[in-house]
Amino acid sequence: MKALSLFGLKRPKRTRSVRFKLLAIALLPTLVILPLLLGVMMVRWNSKFDALLTSKVSGDLTIAHQYFAHILENTGEQIESLGQSVAFRTVLTSEDPDAVNALLAKRQQDLGLDFLYLIDGGDQDGSDQSGAFNGDDNWPVIASAFAGQSSTSVDIFSNTDLAAISPDLAARAQLDLIETPNAVPTTRNAETRGMVVHSASHVTLPSGGDGALVGGILLNQNLGFIDTINDLVYRQSSLPEGSQGTATLFLDDVRVSTNVRLFADRRALGTRVSSIVRKTVLEDGKVWLDRAFVVNDWYISAYEPIKDSYGKRVGMLYVGFLEAPFAQTKYESLLILIGAFLFVAALSVPIFLRWARGIFKPLERMTNTIGRVENGDFSARTNLNQVHDEISLVAEHLDDLLDQVQERDKRLRAWNDQLNARVDARTRELRDANQALETTTKQLIMSEKLAAIGEITAGVAHEINNPVAVIQGNLDVLRELLGDHVRLADTEIRLIDEQVNRINLIVTKLLQFAKPEEYAGFVERHSVGQVIDDCLPLVAHLLGRAEIEVVREQTSTRLVLMNRTELQQVLVNLMVNALHAMPERGSLTLTDIDQDRDGRPGILITVRDTGSGMDADVLNRIFDPFYTTKRREGTGLGLSITKTLIDRQSGALDVQSTPGQGTTFTIWLPEVN
Repeated sequence: MKALSLFGLKRPKRTRSVRFKLLAIALLPTLVILPLLLGVMMVRWNSKFDALLTSKVSGDLTIAHQYFAHILENTGEQIESLGQSVAFRTVLTSEDPDAVNALLAKRQQDLGLDFLYLIDGGDQDGSDQSGAFNGDDNWPVIASAFAGQSSTSVDIFSNTDLAAISPDLAARAQLDLIETPNAVPTTRNAETRGMVVHSASHVTLPSGGDGALVGGILLNQNLGFIDTINDLVYRQSSLPEGSQGTATLFLDDVRVSTNVRLFADRRALGTRVSSIVRKTVLEDGKVWLDRAFVVNDWYISAYEPIKDSYGKRVGMLYVGFLEAPFAQTKYESLLILIGAFLFVAALSVPIFLRWARGIFKPLERMTNTIGRVENGDFSARTNLNQVHDEISLVAEHLDDLLDQVQERDKRLRAWNDQLNARVDARTRELRDANQALETTTKQLIMSEKLAAIGEITAGVAHEINNPVAVIQGNLDVLRELLGDHVRLADTEIRLIDEQVNRINLIVTKLLQFAKPEEYAGFVERHSVGQVIDDCLPLVAHLLGRAEIEVVREQTSTRLVLMNRTELQQVLVNLMVNALHAMPERGSLTLTDIDQDRDGRPGILITVRDTGSGMDADVLNRIFDPFYTTKRREGTGLGLSITKTLIDRQSGALDVQSTPGQGTTFTIWLPEVN
């Protein structure tokens, strides 16, 4: 009997330890809630920080836009003032073209303009008073001046227009395009157009007609202009150490004036803006306020479109500063917060754990004690010597209760041992009686089967012998009656004799099975090797059905005393079983050697196949009468008769088999004396 569990109850299902609950209560605020709050704060702070950077770059773009607008406004005012000045009116009234050209050339240099010329509104061939090219008088700013209204705008001049004004301007405007990552693909190799601050002021000619005083500044490679914007927007110490402010003027998507560096001493002129910025600003007409990859690094960037006098978006104004120092600042701040959290956790968690240990340690000791008791160790105790709180008091009461349980368990075990001893004794008696009954039953069943087979066999043999004797007798009478005419049916009569002899042989074998001690037949000395060779033709029809290789090994020199027919029956039966175990292909090995057993000389015959083999259950029953694995093809008597014949000769029949590898039968027969 099994020992009773504690208090006779089933052991409860183990649940999660209270240690984890106490630790969760102690550490949840520090290790879970606080990190979540810090994470939320960091995400919010990061978004605010990015918004602050965006706000700053937006303010920088406003300053750059104001300066650019100031340049346009100042250029227009200067040209308008020149057109209304006394000196210009005096020279113009003199109608001396050389004097006009000399004054315009001097004032162009003084005002920092790249070109300055006068157009006569009545001149239809596109020439000024001195015959110099005056550009396309269809520009909106020029048309506005002819209409009496001064105007200033940004216009894009073709290289042909610039060359007509000045070959130097055409050369300065030309920039080789540099392949830029993320830019819109293009087949152009160079940018030849010029972005010009184009201004025109109305002038009344001495003849009373309308004229226009036209001037402009080429912005391509105008490094002074772009550096001034950069200095205004990003004054010294306006950015943290390591950052860098940049400004750029784009003609379409090409940098025509910039302080962004391609290399240490080379500006990124001819590089192009990324496709996403180009689409947002030039195609959609929106202002870009976000991080962007500029040439070779990430910048907090601001782009706004620039429109010409026709109202088309022809370029962009850009300002921005390096993102890396600000990103580094964010990462450093994050690391500082994480470090501070870890420092606080390292100081507070041990304190929390120490407090929690004072609670869960006694509980764990009680749990371990109960577990040991449930496993059979009734001497286990908590042994909490000092009582400090309610938990320790419960542990002491538990020890007292376990003392009582242990004493009761000792008495129960004593009673249990006595009962088990009695049960074991009765069980052994019943087991022995049952085994004896099973053995007797098997023997009775076997005897009844064999007796029934013997009676049936004897009866069948008797019933067959009578008609066979009649046939044989009438056949002899037939020979006498036919006399010399018997030669006419000689073949048929001979066949009848053979079949009658065959029936007699079958009947004799049946009688040998039924009463082997009376019908053993003639016994003589035989060479086992010769008998094996004579058996091979008897199974030739089975060998031809599959790819069977026969391996023959004969080394025996001794003789055995046994009926030749019985020995052939044994060998043929084993060969047929082996061939049935190899339905497609295999190897059949037949050997005979001289071997002594228990001091007696004899011969060992081996029949080995490489067939399907047998498991242990089949091996234990193969010699039982009527047991077969061939279903409809077998009777289950072959191996039983084989073993009977070998045992009658004081021999031994053994078998070894491995499923999937094959079976080996060994026959040992004593040598004839």
